[in-house]
Amino acid sequence: MFKKLAADLTGFSDIGQVIHPDDFDKAAADDYVLHEDGEKIYFLIKSKTDEYCFTNLALVHLDGESAVSSKRVLYRYPYAHYPIRHVMFETAGTVDLDVEIKFEIGGKHYSIDVDKKQLEHVKDLYKALLAIAEKQYEGQKMLEFANSSLNHSVTILGGLRQGDMNVPQTFKDLSQESFDWLQGHYYKWNQKDFGSFYEKYINN
Repeated sequence: MFKKLAADLTGFSDIGQVIHPDDFDKAAADDYVLHEDGEKIYFLIKSKTDEYCFTNLALVHLDGESAVSSKRVLYRYPYAHYPIRHVMFETAGTVDLDVEIKFEIGGKHYSIDVDKKQLEHVKDLYKALLAIAEKQYEGQKMLEFANSSLNHSVTILGGLRQGDMNVPQTFKDLSQESFDWLQGHYYKWNQKDFGSFYEKYINN
């Protein structure tokens, strides 16, 4: 009990350990992964208080209040809804016991401390998150371009004389074409599954 309190007060309880894939199913976060929908854990960091579970579909964060409390809150951030931003990596100083992986998702800033002995593993995670963030940014820009292109086309059509078209039918056709256009680009550029990115960069 006193050892746990001491670790909590000194901050040692916040230093996470990278969990080996063979032990993923032993982590509490595994119970909240959507295995039934093909969700797979690729990287898992566990500290005394928290678990950070990186899957092909989302970040699953099991947030503990302190090392001596059993109360936890579960946060889930699907990549399709919450882009990753501002990915950073902080190496350990001379007296530091940990390295830090930092990023933002869902409007929340994360700074995860990991045992510096596992530096190489954290580097792999950094590369994967950076690549995912860049792909998501590209997708966001392409969706903006698609929307701008559609608005430009609508403006041109709006300049045509009503006598040149069947207004009700033209409106119906234009609405359907617009919907199909935006839906097609949404599914093309709003990627949900980033398993291939983790498989490329994570070397377990």
